[in-house]
Amino acid sequence: MPIRKILITMIIGMLLVACDGFNQPIIETQFGDQHFKTSIALIELHKVRTGDYPAELSDLQYIGDWDTIALSSVEYKKLIEGYELNVIRGWVGTPELSYDPNFWQGLGLKQSNVQTSNIQKGPSQ
Repeated sequence: MPIRKILITMIIGMLLVACDGFNQPIIETQFGDQHFKTSIALIELHKVRTGDYPAELSDLQYIGDWDTIALSSVEYKKLIEGYELNVIRGWVGTPELSYDPNFWQGLGLKQSNVQTSNIQKGPSQ
């Protein structure tokens, strides 16, 4: 019986995705926002604990199972000062995110594909 419930849930989920009333841009934004913020939190926590930003995301320690989903949805590059973080996936596509300039205060995030007037755009340095 549990397998039957799982199959029914999956079918309902697939029908919702195919439904015209399903608002994919909102879902993309919600997932992208969560992935981006979770990744920033993990990267900044690593800096607090070790004194430096990770060379790669695989250097992060003590991450949860759900964190791996967020980390697989971003591209990370350590820069000479700080880091670059780009959102590459929300739920199934690439979301368009935008944050208030205050969001960026105190972060080592220097470049991103996320919209804001407070960080540099363009190729990595």
